[in-house]
Formats: sequence, C-alpha cells, structure tokens
Amino acid sequence: MIVRVIMTRKVAKYGRGLDVSLIPILSELLMELRTIANHQAGYISGETLRNVNDPEEYVVISTWRSMEDWERWFANEKRAELEGKVDALIGSPTIYKIYSYY
Repeated sequence: MIVRVIMTRKVAKYGRGLDVSLIPILSELLMELRTIANHQAGYISGETLRNVNDPEEYVVISTWRSMEDWERWFANEKRAELEGKVDALIGSPTIYKIYSYY
C-alpha cells in the first residue's frame, strides 16, 4: 500500500522575525535529505513547499511504495542525523503525519 508522508517544519523566529541567514542552510540540509531518499528502496517522489502566507513554515511531502519502506527510511542513521541538524537549526521538531490512499 502506497503511503504519503507529510512533514511540517516551523522555523523559530529569532528577535523580530525570521533569521534569513538560516534559509540557505536549511535548503541545503533538505536537499541532502532528498538526495539520500532518492536512493532508498520504495521511494517514489518528494516535494518541498514553503508557505506563502507564513514563510517560517515548510512542508515536505514524500511518497513511498509501502509503510515498511518508509519505516526503513525513518530508521536510517544518516536520515536521523540530518533531521537532528534540521530540527536544531530551526529550533523546533519536525512533525510527521502518514497517510494512505483511501
């Protein structure tokens, strides 16, 4: 069963607004995660979106062939390491929601 994972990330505000110096670093980390995911069994596709009305919010949508494929990717040590860097950078944890087709 194909699953779609929606990851929401909210960049913590520093001072009077979003620290724009974080954006290139965040983009690089997200690209690295996508590059590694592309080589994982069961990975179908992914996209990264930034909220137009709330530029501190990012959403990543990835599609996997099965829940088992997603779980293997989620357990990947390199993924966890990069995710830790993302969460530390943005100052908040990534929120995961997993959906199947109905």
